[in-house]
Amino acid sequence: MLAGCASHTVRVVDMTPPQQFDELVDEALLLDVGVTVFDANVPEVFDDQVAQNITPEVRRAEANYMAYFAKNLLQSTGNWGAVRVVPRATHAVDVTLTGRIVHSDGERMILHAEARDARGAVWFAKTYEALASKYAYGDLVPVGVDPFQTIYRNIADDMLTYRKALPDATVQAIRTTAEMKFARDFSPDAFEGYVVQGATGVFVVQRLPAEDDPMLNRVRQVREREYLFIDTLDEYFEDFSARMHPTYQEWRQATYSEAIAFREQREKAKRRAIAGAVGIAAGAAAQMSDTTLTRYGGAVSIIGGAAAVGRGIQAFADAKVHSEVLQELGASAEAEIAPHTIELENRTLSLQGTVEDQYEQLRRVLKRIYYEELGLVLPPDDAADADDERTGAEVLVDGTPDGS
Repeated sequence: MLAGCASHTVRVVDMTPPQQFDELVDEALLLDVGVTVFDANVPEVFDDQVAQNITPEVRRAEANYMAYFAKNLLQSTGNWGAVRVVPRATHAVDVTLTGRIVHSDGERMILHAEARDARGAVWFAKTYEALASKYAYGDLVPVGVDPFQTIYRNIADDMLTYRKALPDATVQAIRTTAEMKFARDFSPDAFEGYVVQGATGVFVVQRLPAEDDPMLNRVRQVREREYLFIDTLDEYFEDFSARMHPTYQEWRQATYSEAIAFREQREKAKRRAIAGAVGIAAGAAAQMSDTTLTRYGGAVSIIGGAAAVGRGIQAFADAKVHSEVLQELGASAEAEIAPHTIELENRTLSLQGTVEDQYEQLRRVLKRIYYEELGLVLPPDDAADADDERTGAEVLVDGTPDGS
């Protein structure tokens, strides 16, 4: 009966393009999107990593790769303004897409994604799942098509569906809110009260500075500098993804059959263990009978159940072998696809672990320059950070060493 529950899954290579606007959209109404580096979701406990067949460095590399692939797909639609990969959520963009890898191997991918605009309104928060076809790893499939293209396309379509429902006035409000929140980050005193959070948690613009306000103009210059930094990082993501792709595809293709075998073996082990336990329980109950024949049948049931449990244990052992193969495949690819460091603005940046730190350091430098250009005194906490920056490595801003 348990064996009869198995089902056949039809797998296809999905090359359907994402949806687009039905008509041309005014450039002023195209929202800028920031795709944050995805959450790798690596368990801290080693045993949990083994149980989930996770090689940490491979998973972290995937978090960078997937974010860049999602960014490229969104950008290809023409539905948005600038689409950038960002180290973390920032008010420099109008809409932020975040992702968390729930499961990833060559056969199956589960990704939780959330889209949220600058007002704080959540567009959607959904978990997407897809199974790959073995043909997705063939030579005839275009390089730009991912084995799990369905997930990325569904995310892009869901974003567009929400965007289409927004009135033009709301789109303008999102863009204005993003700019005012960015300004408040750099000058809380000057821009406090321009944007307030309502009872529903959504931010609303209360008032706006004059268009020729010198502080607003400075903030816009700082924002452009941050864009330059993010665009420079984007070049790294592009290079990293190009170098990672061949090895990553080989790794996923190699894990495809192993992942299927591992899951099927695990399910088989569960069925056998359950059947064995039921047999033992039935046999034990039969032993309480007064009838010799029933007791004999119960003994046979116990023996059969014990044998089934034994087979189940062996199946679990076989599943462990497949798990170890997956770990070995991941480890063999780890050295080639692990994130690397880059030289940027006279500093060494790493996309894993330290990019967000470097991003924060750059923002502190830009804030200091903002205050200096306006002849203002830095707040005490920011002044202490500025002293720390001056004792560290230099950062080039507008081509000149800062902090020298």
